[in-house]
Amino acid sequence: MAQGLPSTTSLEHFSQKLNRLKTLEEPTTEKSLQPHLTTLELTLLGVGGMVGSGFYVLMGTVAKEVAGPAVLISFGVAAVASLLAALCYAEIVVPMPHKGSAYLFTYASMGELWAFLMGWNMLLKHLIGGAAVARIFSSYLDAIFSRPIRSFAEAHVGIWQVPFLAQYPDFLAAGIILLASASASCRARVYSWLNTSFSAISLIVMLFIIILGSVLAHPHNWSTEVGGFAPFGFSGIMAGTATCFYAFVGFDIIAASSRETQNPKRAVPMASAISLGLVAVAYILVSAVLTLMVPWHSLDPDWALAEAFYKRGYSWVGFVVVVESISAMNSVLISNLFFLPRVVRIMAADGLFFQVFAHVHPQTQVPIVGMLVFGVLMAFLALLLDLETLVQFLCISALLTYIFVAISIIMLRFQKAPPSSSLDPGSREGTEQTSAEPGQLRPALRPYLRFLGGYRPGAAVAWALGVLVGSAITLDCVLVFGDSALHLPPWGYTLLLLLSSITFLLSLLVLGAHQQQRRQDTFQVPMVPLTPALSILLNIFLILHLSYLAWLSFSICLLIGLVVYFGYGIRHSKENQREQPGLTATRGSLEEMVPALQPTSQAPAREPSHREQPASP
Repeated sequence: MAQGLPSTTSLEHFSQKLNRLKTLEEPTTEKSLQPHLTTLELTLLGVGGMVGSGFYVLMGTVAKEVAGPAVLISFGVAAVASLLAALCYAEIVVPMPHKGSAYLFTYASMGELWAFLMGWNMLLKHLIGGAAVARIFSSYLDAIFSRPIRSFAEAHVGIWQVPFLAQYPDFLAAGIILLASASASCRARVYSWLNTSFSAISLIVMLFIIILGSVLAHPHNWSTEVGGFAPFGFSGIMAGTATCFYAFVGFDIIAASSRETQNPKRAVPMASAISLGLVAVAYILVSAVLTLMVPWHSLDPDWALAEAFYKRGYSWVGFVVVVESISAMNSVLISNLFFLPRVVRIMAADGLFFQVFAHVHPQTQVPIVGMLVFGVLMAFLALLLDLETLVQFLCISALLTYIFVAISIIMLRFQKAPPSSSLDPGSREGTEQTSAEPGQLRPALRPYLRFLGGYRPGAAVAWALGVLVGSAITLDCVLVFGDSALHLPPWGYTLLLLLSSITFLLSLLVLGAHQQQRRQDTFQVPMVPLTPALSILLNIFLILHLSYLAWLSFSICLLIGLVVYFGYGIRHSKENQREQPGLTATRGSLEEMVPALQPTSQAPAREPSHREQPASP
């Protein structure tokens, strides 16, 4: 607010602090990271982040306890939800590859508090994700050797019956994390080479498993005599989807590595789609041959894939699977450890987190303090927390992030770009000649939708987006809880289902009736608003299947994050230090960072030299 205007109240000033936006005056982070990753390396990085515990533990658990052989459908639906989220992620990170995450996008477009919550949520996701992988890794090794670690812990420590906590402390999981932290502390280039090697080996072994498993398949194992293809019905398939989603969470390591990628505009969306496609096909085919090789109800969830080959007399293949599972889960664990300190470093460089975590080792280019501190914290969580709580907590964190990103894509796609943006001349000329700016009704539809024509640009879009999210929540609640928790009669269930579905479709049509931004110089999600709307609908549906204990633990961690922000970040923020008395950041900062995503329709003309400087290598 200008100094000549009346002073604001304390509450208004506090609100301005929470919503101040980041300005791009200098590349504040990742100066030392060089763009060395190719599209192939980025693809294998994504594969390495997703292949691991899902194949060797999660698949058997869902097949035996939740979905039966229909687990392959659960993996397919989870893959579609992940692909929609990955496309939305790509549109966010490609215009600003020098940060490589949704954190900066949120800081530049939504405000400081929302940026902190986005960064904190990403931090929790990878912290908990690493702990969950280590717990799965430990239980897998324990099962292979007839569970000596579990027997020893139960005999000398006892069984704990405390919510959130494991039945016994898992010292092996904690040790695995500490060893992986040491591996992840090497040079980024060395880590990339190790991850590429692990991922390539994983794909080769999975292809071998699919071919041999197809030869050993017995169609009788899907017959009605042993429960059929979907013994738990549609509800089992959908419940399995919520758990199988965990197997694809690691894809966002691609977006996080965009700063270190050659040509991110092309590599990020391509690597996201290819890696998700490869992993999804592998999950579906491997789960099919697993449940065809042996009856689904006889699987041992702790090491189902290896045990299936042992049962069929191919012990040497079972041994290969065991060795490969160890390397694959180690790759996933190192991916989490590789990404986690980088998120913390970005936040610390902006002053929202403790400054000690902003330091990068000059030789290894690794945030060594963050690696050590959060490696120890991750080991502590793996030592004490229950695996189911860890997995569901991770899914909540990931799904909330994906919902927020999809909403942001819709919101910003219908906002006007400034006339002085750094688009290429052809794109700018096309924008100026159009008869409808983003957020306004399409000219061809104005005669038929006159009741929407009186709103200012973007107002009808904002209302339609709010209705879309609300109807999606209602529709998903009816689908998930309509027959059980809500105790609806048949006519009430049908009525709510129809009303929420029609409202969702109408809000989607209203959004589609408005003009959007069109850019040729960067990646944009296809079929907006349909693609992000489906992502919102699917992610809300999956999140409703998670337990209340996971929501409670997530709420506690979110409260801790708010204490960190209001106790430290709000005062030490670089934007706070940059402010003059009575002066706060304005929404012009987003124009400086991502010109085509400017949310205001009346941006003043600026000199292009500041914005058009090439990003530092």
